[in-house]
Amino acid sequence: MDKPVLPGGRVTVLAGHYGSGKTSIAAWLALEKRKRHERVTLCDLDIVNPYFRAEDNRELLEGAGVRLISSAYAGSSVETPGFPPEAASVFDDPGAAAVIDVGGDDRGALALGRYELFRRLSGSGTPHGRGEADPEPDGIDILLVVNKFRPLSAGARDACEICRGIEAAGRFRFTGIVNNSNLGAETAARDVLDSLPYAAEIGESLALPVIAVSAARRLGDELRGRVENLWLMELYRKWVPL
Repeated sequence: MDKPVLPGGRVTVLAGHYGSGKTSIAAWLALEKRKRHERVTLCDLDIVNPYFRAEDNRELLEGAGVRLISSAYAGSSVETPGFPPEAASVFDDPGAAAVIDVGGDDRGALALGRYELFRRLSGSGTPHGRGEADPEPDGIDILLVVNKFRPLSAGARDACEICRGIEAAGRFRFTGIVNNSNLGAETAARDVLDSLPYAAEIGESLALPVIAVSAARRLGDELRGRVENLWLMELYRKWVPL
């Protein structure tokens, strides 16, 4: 059985450029956390991308015991999106775990940065590799999701600029990177392998570790033993394809 690649923090925040596949990562990570925690919440706070939302899989997630919180205005034309007040509750229950999908690029982070939830994040996450200790197991991990095959983040330099923009807008710092480079259903093992130098360059530039390389489970036989921190995921019909 594949060993899951999971961050150590009780709360995991995911951010990155739209199209990077955060929704799939967030949903799958919430299901993985549910194997270790009695109570798990997925906060879908993506106010930028109206097309791919965890809300579309509420029945599946809640059937697995994952509580789902989403913004009432996600995907709408409201310029100042509402922030679900119950989202702050994920920090108030030390016995529960949570996954938070911030939304696409710095615009999503900027809209959320004004709220108390993300003011709590500033200083809570402890960046790996930036001269500080690793996060405590019950702390907060803030992960950058990258995809080499998205046009606006195809270069490592572009991805680094996106990262810095998100950090500045959201007033938090990333603690690690998830390499989610894929071409949807057309992804081959060679595409995942070709993305490794890209993710490594981003990590080196930002002084952040690549904590996971995600890939469709069907590629497992070709990638095991060739990819460090390989994280094989299942694909679901309504989710963003890996």
